[in-house]
Amino acid sequence: NVWDKFHTFSGHTSSVNSLSWAPHQYGLILAAGSSDGSISILTLQSDRTWSECFIHQAHMVGCNAVSWAPFRVTPESDSPGIAPEPVAKRIVSGGCDNLVKMWRDCDNEGNSVDSRWQCERELVAHTDWVRDVAWAPSFSGHTDGHTDIVASCSHDGKVIIWKNRDSTGWNSHIIHTFSDVVWHLSWSLDGATLAVSGGDNRVTLWKEGVDGEWKQIKEIGKEIQTGG
Repeated sequence: NVWDKFHTFSGHTSSVNSLSWAPHQYGLILAAGSSDGSISILTLQSDRTWSECFIHQAHMVGCNAVSWAPFRVTPESDSPGIAPEPVAKRIVSGGCDNLVKMWRDCDNEGNSVDSRWQCERELVAHTDWVRDVAWAPSFSGHTDGHTDIVASCSHDGKVIIWKNRDSTGWNSHIIHTFSDVVWHLSWSLDGATLAVSGGDNRVTLWKEGVDGEWKQIKEIGKEIQTGG
């Protein structure tokens, strides 16, 4: 098979460090984070052209990572004829300012193209550049009784789990501090296992126990004794 290029976006002025596709329910939408500090959102329109909008100065020193929140809808209403509706699109980003930021699409609130994405929260816990962020998958599909979970990693060696239960606020938990920079994170499809890779040349897998503590369950190429 031959792959053909059908679009090129050249709107950034420095290296593009991260790409993330939105959940398919939103259509074909791509977020990109750049060392110029901005995040671009590219959307394929019905006429097969791409629209563009920016989150300018998302991270003042540079954006290293972006990740989309799972698709969710509002709880079912007790009133007849009122169907659940999709909640606002959200993304999480991490940058060279040591911050993790939550962004919400405010397109339905009358904002201009380049101000439609608003910062909901700045999360402070890392002490060096945030290298990757990953929003955990969700299969509940609804907002009621839901916990948002985001993982972040940094040049400070920390992997942090952020949780937001029923939109009550984000709480952080450091699951481990590695001896070297942590570069990348990836959730399993069910959102139960977190893969971590870093400057120590290792890939490790982590799961949350019933006690709420995160434990390493495997190092790739090496079995981990978990007891029992």
